[in-house]
Amino acid sequence: MSKKILVTGSAGFIGFHLVNALISRGDIVVGLDNINDYYDVNLKYARLAECGIDKSKIEWNHQVVSEKFQDYRFIKMNLEDKHALLTLCKSENFDVIVNLAAQAGVRYSIENPDAYIQSNVVGFLNVLEACRHCKIKHLVYASSSSVYGLNEAIPFSVKHNVDHPVSLYAATKKSNELMAHSYSHLYQIPTSSLRFFTVYGPWGRPDMAYYLFAQAIKNDEPIKVFNNGKLKRDFTYIDDVVKGIINVADKPALRDNEWDATQPDISRSKAPYRIYNIGNNKPVELLDFIQTIADVMLKTPRMIMLDMQPGDVLATWADVDELIEMFNYKPDTSIEEGLAKFVSWFKSYHSEVVHEQL
Repeated sequence: MSKKILVTGSAGFIGFHLVNALISRGDIVVGLDNINDYYDVNLKYARLAECGIDKSKIEWNHQVVSEKFQDYRFIKMNLEDKHALLTLCKSENFDVIVNLAAQAGVRYSIENPDAYIQSNVVGFLNVLEACRHCKIKHLVYASSSSVYGLNEAIPFSVKHNVDHPVSLYAATKKSNELMAHSYSHLYQIPTSSLRFFTVYGPWGRPDMAYYLFAQAIKNDEPIKVFNNGKLKRDFTYIDDVVKGIINVADKPALRDNEWDATQPDISRSKAPYRIYNIGNNKPVELLDFIQTIADVMLKTPRMIMLDMQPGDVLATWADVDELIEMFNYKPDTSIEEGLAKFVSWFKSYHSEVVHEQL
């Protein structure tokens, strides 16, 4: 049975892929995005164009019907605009909200902290209020592996304490989980948190490391490698992430009546509240990752070794036991396969951009 789903951040990397997957299976989808300029807006408009949204028709708080998919509409809107968001949700009667909209980036949160509070805290509060007043059946929202902060017990488990973030971005994502729990407890709104681990793939964000690596290798420029390459990341391919989101969205969080307040399991509650990791469960050495990109591109990488960056962590590694337990599902796209698909898209997209500029 099809659902009516609001996807915030729908011009973003994960949102774009999720919209396509939901439409393909027959859901009715409304996408929302403010198309901010944190990175090249032309890429965001290109994603929207792939979904049949005509750039020339986009206006603030105005719905644009897809010319490609009859069950997709897009709205340019800020989550900080509480009135507009509530009006939309009251008129549409959504079954599910998937909140992917956020000010992204760990390092940028050091330069521009205000943007993170407005989008990730104030904006998220407005989403929760919309769920409360519009009787949304399930809220699924993006958290991040960044919440694990100073935790050194790996693999990272949703049962680990995450009270020591090392960036404001991570702190805002931790705050989202706390805010969601309070609304789940007070208003019995099912909420599910998704802690994403370094998502990559076609149509990805150009500020992400793998994209910057490919750009540098393509142009025979040196790659900045932090902590002298002694970093590990649990790179997760976009298709695996989208499958995980849909699995979770289709199964609203339930109360755990056996939850013990004297020995609390952080990942669940007596409220309808759950936390999941979505990662590949196979951390990769950064230098190996760079070399794999170079091999796919048939190039030799040049590297400059630098010190650790503020806000970074040494390793990420997702324990996905909760996904396996609840959905019998585990991301399984290999780095080699995923990077081959990314590089193929990367070459095609940038070839088209250069052609348009000429």
